[in-house]
Amino acid sequence: MKKTYLYIFCLSLLSLGSCSLETEPITQLTDTNFYKTTNDAYTALVGCYDGLQVATGAGGMGVPVISEVMSDDCFGGTGASDGYNYAAVDEFDITRSPSDVDMLNGNWIAYYKALYRCNVFLSKMDQIDWKGDTTLRNTYESETKFIRAYLYFEMVRLWGNIPLLTAPSTENVPQATPDEVYKVIAEDLVFAADKLPAVAYNATTSGRITKWAAKSLLARVYLYYTGYYGKTDLVGVVTKTQALGHVEDVIASSGHGLVDDFSTLWPAASVDKYAGEDNKEIVFSVKYTYTSDYNGNTDGNQWMIMFGMREFSSYPYGHGWGVTVNSKLWDAYNANDTRQVATVIGIEEENIDFDKINNQREYTGYYNKKYSPMIDKDGTELPIVSGSQFWDISQFQDYVVMRYSDVLLMAAELGSGNAQAYFDQVRQRAYKASFVSLAVNHDNIMKERHLEFALEGIRYWDLLRQGIGTASSTIAETTTLLSGGVAGTKTISAAKIQATKGLQQIPNTQITLSNGVLKQNAGW
Repeated sequence: MKKTYLYIFCLSLLSLGSCSLETEPITQLTDTNFYKTTNDAYTALVGCYDGLQVATGAGGMGVPVISEVMSDDCFGGTGASDGYNYAAVDEFDITRSPSDVDMLNGNWIAYYKALYRCNVFLSKMDQIDWKGDTTLRNTYESETKFIRAYLYFEMVRLWGNIPLLTAPSTENVPQATPDEVYKVIAEDLVFAADKLPAVAYNATTSGRITKWAAKSLLARVYLYYTGYYGKTDLVGVVTKTQALGHVEDVIASSGHGLVDDFSTLWPAASVDKYAGEDNKEIVFSVKYTYTSDYNGNTDGNQWMIMFGMREFSSYPYGHGWGVTVNSKLWDAYNANDTRQVATVIGIEEENIDFDKINNQREYTGYYNKKYSPMIDKDGTELPIVSGSQFWDISQFQDYVVMRYSDVLLMAAELGSGNAQAYFDQVRQRAYKASFVSLAVNHDNIMKERHLEFALEGIRYWDLLRQGIGTASSTIAETTTLLSGGVAGTKTISAAKIQATKGLQQIPNTQITLSNGVLKQNAGW
């Protein structure tokens, strides 16, 4: 969706009452005279989507990136002379970069700005003249609640204890319990799953949230919450049977399916054979485009360059800042698994003449192919080819939040009667003629999820929902890596992960602005 500004901004952190709030309309539109017509409602809805786009694409350290850095699949990497903020995230150890007390402050601000837009719009629903179109109102309300739920889900997984706002507010709100946050998430997604139109996914405008996206995300939330917190249902709102029913409905009625060739899901893995950003496997994605600039337009995927090879391009792969992939991921794939070469760039395996090892920290010889920046055959970055002036902040590959293969594997994990068939569908595509059936059980499903969704920002949360013990023991390692061309020891401690409970640092600025109302997470 193209960006339309909402005209009503609160640039202070609305959860933090210690900031003085001084407002002056920059147009004749205010929150009392704007929310009147269905055109106003559409503009407000686009503003909510825009908030989501900025929060996920340009709001600080990219969550898809740090989700991989926190997992066992990536190291913090970056440049040999860069700061150590990614190392601190990777090792769950602030002593690696003691001055980085605000690592995720940009994320925090962007999340709450986006939430403010959603909360304002939801509070104005009764003020709008819907001209009797209940379906339209339900659709807009559902999309907005989905966005709010998605934002809160990312936040509560990252930080655990966060201020919960469901209405516009300038109060200095203390952190809510996770259960309170998950109750809002669950109720918002149930509303969207119930109220959004039951039409095939391709009958909806590209980029818009669908009933099927709401149902699928609800199952993901259920699995994470019940796993991480050791519960049997989702805060009394959704049972396991209901979660399974939602994904079974997606399988039966959405029109989604698997693309035939796994590599075609990813532009850098397939180039001219790319299936496109609206292919049938994409249940939900955050849309980006190439029009970002340094004058306030933030439409691009600004985190993707972190995955690029450090200061080096080799067609079709573009350069970037060098978050590296753990060689253990490459080795985890069977030689007959087509996902291996579609997921990971192998420097030696692809005969790439990489000559920037001395500039790279934690060099492994492997990079993320699924989200690699790209160049054309002349060596020009694709955002520049498309007309952008800024290759770094105008990467435009969408972030795929949910694929149909995830729906199949979640249904299998939740105990579907068709679990073996769903499991086999995913593996048959991966192995093609080499496919051999494997018994469906929890361990095999989790192994398959690792191989299927590696480097998509999912692995870490799949580990964490199996328990902090499993996550910490899987992620922890001591190995030797090249940094600046020199071999050195890299240690990730299970004890550090356990001390933080897998959660991230609350930005110190937010604690200070709250006059100490907000409390830092353990281990930070």
